[in-house]
Amino acid sequence: METLLPFAARPTPTALPAAAGALRILHRANPALSGAGWLHVGLAALALALLPLDHRLVAGALVWIKPLKFALSGAAYLWTLGWLLADLPATAQRAVRRLSGGVALSMVVEIVVIFMQAGRGVSSHYNASSALNGLLFGLMGIFIVLNTVLAAWALYLAWRYRPHGPAGYVWGLRLGLLVFLVGSALGGFMIHAHQHTVGAPDGGPGLPGLGWSTVAGDLRIAHFLGLHALQALPLLGWALSRWAPRRAVAGTWLGTALYAAAVGALLLGALAGRPLWAGH
Repeated sequence: METLLPFAARPTPTALPAAAGALRILHRANPALSGAGWLHVGLAALALALLPLDHRLVAGALVWIKPLKFALSGAAYLWTLGWLLADLPATAQRAVRRLSGGVALSMVVEIVVIFMQAGRGVSSHYNASSALNGLLFGLMGIFIVLNTVLAAWALYLAWRYRPHGPAGYVWGLRLGLLVFLVGSALGGFMIHAHQHTVGAPDGGPGLPGLGWSTVAGDLRIAHFLGLHALQALPLLGWALSRWAPRRAVAGTWLGTALYAAAVGALLLGALAGRPLWAGH
């Protein structure tokens, strides 16, 4: 199977045709994750269109902000996972197809529930204020757990079958999946507490656009950074393989250690009730 990252020497097209070509290759390699990603992009466009028209607030923010952020984040996750799994050898692709279908289903269920609840003008997460709200939050929880289990299966496959590409990229892919799983597990803190703010109720003052609390600890920051290790660490391994190939593996491990330390520091700061950026 063709690797999606440009390890081999290729002509250098302009950015837009290159991105379109990569997305076509991704769709051929993994239609389930590609299609679910496009659904998220469409929903992000819908949320963006509704944003200036609907001024209702949920937890202190415009009601369509959260669906927009989750749709964009979901698209990034689905396409990145499809991209990385396409680099596993042919012997692993049967398992890749199975887990990709499960991941796509899990993400679609979660984003549909988030949009439904936004349409109703209520919070989608930690909301057990009625039987229906509790049922929908529980449904999301089931598919979040399923998604995490399937991501762990992807990690197993990446360690069992060596992905295509240079050693730095291979380790970036494996370690990115590992830190991603840690970031996923951090979501358990929020579910256990039924909120993401530590030391204050949810919905207080927050950073513009992101909403991260500026007056108390916020568990979403470490969760966010951990999840995006899926993009950051394979890119680090790829970049080091290209520009410092002799030190790529060691550099990728060092970068991973620093990245994981940053996730841990953000988690400890949030648990202590400290905001990332204190407002006045």
